[in-house]
Amino acid sequence: MSNQAVCIATYRSYDDKADFHKKAQGIAVGLTVGSWTDLPEARKAEMEKHLGRVISVDVHESSVPGERYADLRIAYPDVNFSRDLPALLVTVFGKLSMDGRIKLLDLDFSSEFVSAFPGPKFGIDGVRKLLGAYERPLLMSIFKSVIGHDLPNLREQFYQQALGGVDLIKDDEILFENPLTPLEKRVEACMEAARQAEEVTGQKLLYAVNLTGPTSKLASQAKRAIGAGANALLFNVLAYGYDVLHELSSDPEITVPIAAHPAMAGALYPSTHYGIAAPLLLGKLMRLAGADLVLFPSPYGSVVMPREENLAVQAALIDPALPVAPSFPVPSAGIHPGLVPLILRDFGTDVVVNAGGGIHGHPMGTAAGGQAFRIAIEAARAGVSLPDAAAKPGNEALQAAIDSWGYKQ
Repeated sequence: MSNQAVCIATYRSYDDKADFHKKAQGIAVGLTVGSWTDLPEARKAEMEKHLGRVISVDVHESSVPGERYADLRIAYPDVNFSRDLPALLVTVFGKLSMDGRIKLLDLDFSSEFVSAFPGPKFGIDGVRKLLGAYERPLLMSIFKSVIGHDLPNLREQFYQQALGGVDLIKDDEILFENPLTPLEKRVEACMEAARQAEEVTGQKLLYAVNLTGPTSKLASQAKRAIGAGANALLFNVLAYGYDVLHELSSDPEITVPIAAHPAMAGALYPSTHYGIAAPLLLGKLMRLAGADLVLFPSPYGSVVMPREENLAVQAALIDPALPVAPSFPVPSAGIHPGLVPLILRDFGTDVVVNAGGGIHGHPMGTAAGGQAFRIAIEAARAGVSLPDAAAKPGNEALQAAIDSWGYKQ
């Protein structure tokens, strides 16, 4: 077994009375060879290479009802599953996910398994190179109130965002193919607005257009968008599956970064007792499947993820132990300029500051919203307090943002 390629799954199982060592052994056998003690010796020798193994059982006793748990680590031989994420996930957590209070915390892959995944095509360094922005956090804005808008309205909203100095603009994840703003016309209109804004700002930007429709048509949709001028894609990964992201990111004709949206993640990670832990769901698996940028709920705003969990997602996206390019962390939701110092404190320079209402809701308008963020980012990088930066001539946009939303230093 020592030389055999395995994937090690870590689970947290809650039970007030269970023999966790027996439970772990039952999982290891049940999710691999099915039964063991009843097999004749000759059959055991034949099946040995397929048998799951218990690596460790770490029991945490508690006098509080419902809080006794154990962390179980179980090794699954790679020979049991094909080198794709659906096969692995069904093996380690398919049936088991329905077996009481148990949560999948982590997966450690073999080098043989990882070798089937090229990972992000661009990653942090590649996205920075496309934008020519190497030493600062990036700024992303989100299309808002897009349903029911026609192309001229959409184009004007895009233009105002671009004037604010943002590096990336993403479609709202609920903007799907529709007669008012069809994919290719939307891309053409918005990229023309991007060129117009660049003449004013001198700044390049990426437009992540939402990739939607039936799975069988996604690759052709992506190529149509790129043909129309799209220079990034947004993808609702969990609604389609990691394997679809892997197929798209591995396609040599899809030559732009892919931003992974966390839609549906709340059905999977927040429970203590069930689901898949956020650092695995939104970190390691997104990165392995090829996401160049990964959005996840911020610890600051309206869709809150605890800070410790947030930083664990970030760590998974940049961990050098995984031999693929790091993905850009994009903490999202509830972000306004007054939170920029916290974001930089928590996430450092390799982060995308992502805002919707914090840009569009600025009292001086959308362009001023982006400008307020850029001023806040430069101030935080220089160690200047936001009120001091806002008091400088020309920085009225930041002052108005602080007046509206406050600030944290």
